[in-house]
Amino acid sequence: MSRILDQGIGIMRLIFAAKGYRKIVFVMACFESLVWLLAVSQIMKHLDNVLCYIAFPVGFAAGNYIGIMIEEKISMGMVVIRIIPKKNTDALIERLREKGYGVTAVNAEGISGPVKMVFTTIRRKESKEVIEIINNFNPNAFYTIEEIRTVSEGYFRQKEKNMIFNFFNPARRRTEK
Repeated sequence: MSRILDQGIGIMRLIFAAKGYRKIVFVMACFESLVWLLAVSQIMKHLDNVLCYIAFPVGFAAGNYIGIMIEEKISMGMVVIRIIPKKNTDALIERLREKGYGVTAVNAEGISGPVKMVFTTIRRKESKEVIEIINNFNPNAFYTIEEIRTVSEGYFRQKEKNMIFNFFNPARRRTEK
């Protein structure tokens, strides 16, 4: 069990480190190493038990899986969605703006002629809602979603202030000045 916990924390720590959440990574690293030390000390005391040789790697694998699942559920961070629709984008753009999303549209040239490329930068938690809107207004649109490490300025959908999130997210603090 402790191996699942330490590895789950480790996976989340790596994901948060890649996104630049230094403070939470520091806390997680301290806790992860403490749990790992406790797990290894128990293994060393019971090297004659075959179950330890099974439990340690299974705990490692399960911790990876659980850590990724938890990180997906909390969905911290920002993403940019780039949309290249197959048909007129006016209704899609209007709906995204009605919902409070900042939208930038650019004229572009596609394989079959002129298109309008649409960009929106959103909180990762909002991705499902935006994808639903895209599929409702332009079901065959080509779109990509990319993680963003830092955001400065811009127009973002309003939501309640979250002190813990702001403490751990330096990019968010910069955009709310």
